This record gives sequence, structure tokens and C-alpha cells, in this order.
Amino acid sequence: MSSKTKHKDMRKRLLFRWHKQDTELTLLALPTTIWYILFCFLPMFGAIIAFKNFRISGGFLSNVFNSPWVGFKNFEFLFKSNDAWIIIRNTIGYNIIFIILGIVLPVLFAIMIGLLHSRRASKVYQTMMFLPYFLSWVVVSAVGWAFLSFDKGIVNQTLVSMGSDPINWYMAPEYWPYFLIFLNIWKGLGYGMVIYLATITSLDSTYYEAAVIDGASIWQQTRFITLPMLKLVIVMMFILAVGRIFYTDFGLFYQVTRDSNSLFNVSTTIDVMVYKQLKSATVGMASAAAFVQSFLGCATILTANWIVRKIDPDSAMM
Repeated sequence: MSSKTKHKDMRKRLLFRWHKQDTELTLLALPTTIWYILFCFLPMFGAIIAFKNFRISGGFLSNVFNSPWVGFKNFEFLFKSNDAWIIIRNTIGYNIIFIILGIVLPVLFAIMIGLLHSRRASKVYQTMMFLPYFLSWVVVSAVGWAFLSFDKGIVNQTLVSMGSDPINWYMAPEYWPYFLIFLNIWKGLGYGMVIYLATITSLDSTYYEAAVIDGASIWQQTRFITLPMLKLVIVMMFILAVGRIFYTDFGLFYQVTRDSNSLFNVSTTIDVMVYKQLKSATVGMASAAAFVQSFLGCATILTANWIVRKIDPDSAMM
């Protein structure tokens, strides 16, 4: 046997040898693995419902196996419905705005807070901006009702006191795209900012010290040091956000608008439509819509990652 062959055999034995550290890492990862199997992989079996006329007559498994196959019939309502264009337009349109603002504004505020000299002021601002993230949309909906209610809302009372006529906000769709965009940014700004701020605080300070010695301004330090260092995180957050471009926050579009029929054209998204289909017991159609969301989301995240890899291989996720 040649030395080259012996070297390959030894390398294979080393690769397949089980070490004590492997056991420790496996036990450490076991709870997460079990969680993913139970709540992420096993539910994927339910995708079969999208291709069946699901009938509720007994246990779940018996319903799945006994329901007749209908092929792609459940998908027809999503694309042939008169409201299909409105639903898809709202879902993609809002998400494009959310993705752009959800990257630009958190990066901007993270840089601004990172430049503060007072650590106490920095902590106060971070807490104030992060607090809305913990609020439920039900709470936000109640607060919004207190402001926008036609009879007792604070906004209408202020308008009446100024001599203006009250506005029935929940029947005025022209205002709600701005409300929904504002509330989404307001609630998620702190979370995104903390991610970018954590990256900024972990940067090597010697870069900035060298830039100050060379006479670089704050803008030049941000442009040539901070932003290039944040590029990898920004690209990663962008790819993850693009992967959910066919999903929307159900609480934002359903709870906050209080399911007003007058706001249908500006607030109905795929998630809201799926929920309403489930309420009418058309489980197969709702499953078909959810299946399309998952498939297109997977396709978009792979496409976005492929484009990033072509442009900058070091910034791609895989």
C-alpha cells in the first residue's frame, strides 16, 4: 500500500471517529433538534391538505387520508378571484416598503446612537425605541381606537375643538397605508436597531482612532468604516426579509384595522385572506394559499441569496 493511500485511510478514520466533544455538542443540540422536528418538520405533512377537499369528520389523520384529492383546484380561487390582484398587490407592495425602511432607518438610528458619548443617554434611547417591540397588536389596536374612534377618539375631539368636522377614520382607506407603514416601522425599529448597534459596538476602535488621526470627519468614518463593516449584517437581514415578502403581520393588518370592510382594498393581504378562509371552513383553500406563500418565500430567499453570491460571494448566506 502506498503512503498516499495510507494517508487517505488515516484521514477517513479521523473524520468518522466519534469524540467526547461530539457527544457533548450533540446533547446540547438535542432539545433544539427535537423542537424543530416536532414543530417545523412534522407539520410539513399538512401540506397535503392543499391538494385535497379536506372534510372534518373524525380525527386529523383520518380526515387527511379520507378526504378526496382535488389536484390544484384549491389554488384556483387564489388566482382567479376578483380580489386576487388586490391581495397580492397589498402583500408585496407593503413588504417592499417595509424591507427598504426596515433596513435604512434601523441602520441610521444605530449609527446615531453609536455616536453618542453618554452611555446613559444611549441606554435610555435604546430602551425607549425597543419597548414598542414587546407590545401586542391587540394593545396597539386598543390604543389606536382610543385615538381614532369617531365619537370619543382623541383626534376627532381635537378636530372638533378646532372647528373642523370629525373623520370616520375606519371608513377612510386613503389614510391607512400611511398608518400601517408608520406602525410597522414604529414597532420593529428598535429590534432592527439593536442588531445593527450590537455590530457597531463590536467593531475594533483602532479603525476609528486611526481615522481621527488622519483627520477623517464623522461622515467619512461612517461612510468608509461603519457602513462597510455593517455590509454583511445588512445583506443577511435583507435576504431574510426578502424570504418573507409573501407574508405579512396578521395582527397589523387585521387587529389594528379592526377588520373594517371599508378598508378591504388597503388592508387585505394573503395572511388575512387565509384567516378568513379558515373562518368559512374552506380549509383546503386556506392551506393552498399558505402553501403558495411557503413555496414562493423559499424561492425568493434562494434567488436573493444567489444574486448576492454573484455580486459579492463573501456576503452570501451559503
